[in-house]
Amino acid sequence: MSKTGDSSASDVVESVQDNGAFEKAARAGHFVSGVLHILIGYIAIRLAFGQGGNADQSGALAELGEKPGGSIALWVAFVAFVALALWRVVESIVGKKSDDDSGSVMDRLKAASLAIVYIVFAWTTFGFASGSGKSSGKQNASMTSELMGNGFGKFVLVVVGLVIIGVGGYHVYKGVSRNFLDDLEGYTGKTVERLGIVGYSAKGIALIGVGALVIAAVFTSDPSKATGMDGALKTLGEQPFGQVLLIVAGVGIALYGLYSFVLARYARM
Repeated sequence: MSKTGDSSASDVVESVQDNGAFEKAARAGHFVSGVLHILIGYIAIRLAFGQGGNADQSGALAELGEKPGGSIALWVAFVAFVALALWRVVESIVGKKSDDDSGSVMDRLKAASLAIVYIVFAWTTFGFASGSGKSSGKQNASMTSELMGNGFGKFVLVVVGLVIIGVGGYHVYKGVSRNFLDDLEGYTGKTVERLGIVGYSAKGIALIGVGALVIAAVFTSDPSKATGMDGALKTLGEQPFGQVLLIVAGVGIALYGLYSFVLARYARM
């Protein structure tokens, strides 16, 4: 393809990024993510008091669907996640709209990885909106069981576990170092800063737990351990002072949800 062709394609992508309705839809993805994290935190706190539920995305989507107008809310959530995923795809091609340059290779790779995350979120949400949603924990355990059938599958699981631990560690670092402030436009105040510190740290610790359980499932030959966020939180609840730990984790994840509302308004897009 000629340089003129490349330039024209880039111009088209940038013009899409300048569409105000598209940006609002993408920002709505952050808002929906916030709602789901608050619901996950709420379910975790419920678990601390002996009540049932799945403290993960599937559990939160099921809770949302049971509310008045839940079916409509799920379809809105699906559209919002699709919009945010597409926004990240565009960002991986031309960089952030708010950047003076096209962004570094690392920034584009980060945008591409986030696009994959939101595509998965959208797919899971579509399942619940269409009435075919399934427990994420059961699906994770089933997939883990299949992969554990051979040596290569076990290797893949260990790598996946280490990647999840790395992502969790990055979340903790981003919270403690306050690097998340670089994602926001303008001064948002100390309250937002505190939300980001606690929220990112809490989610990061939860992700580290998820990754550790994936690796534990491989070395104990017990795929039931690898049940994602729900399994990590329930394992936390089984520890000494587990009730207190679950409440703290639930509050922290809910605070990350509140920070996601901030992203919906102030994120650099």
